[in-house]
Amino acid sequence: MTTYAGSCHCGKVRFEVDTDLDRVVRCNCSMCRRRGAVMTRVEPEHFHLLSGEDDLSSYQFHTHTATHYFCRTCGIYPFHRPRSAPNLYVVNVGCLEGVDPYGFEPGLVDGKGYD
Repeated sequence: MTTYAGSCHCGKVRFEVDTDLDRVVRCNCSMCRRRGAVMTRVEPEHFHLLSGEDDLSSYQFHTHTATHYFCRTCGIYPFHRPRSAPNLYVVNVGCLEGVDPYGFEPGLVDGKGYD
């Protein structure tokens, strides 16, 4: 497992994740389809919010189970807690330092059925 530093665009929200990036996905739900992010799931013990908790805004829709987080300043989506597994974190791979989100062949999560 590798430790990756992550942040929003302005750097107010900073986090670290321990992951292998062995499974990255895109989701086709109404939210993710518009966002277009490449994402990876991380167990809570492998996610560490380092700074910016007060700089996060959240958004929920439909069943209000999933929580999508955004930086209040730059608007970037760094991570969310998914409806299908609210104990996990789903991290925007594009927010990880040194990782090219376009270098993956992401799988598809069929979240459209959850809308």
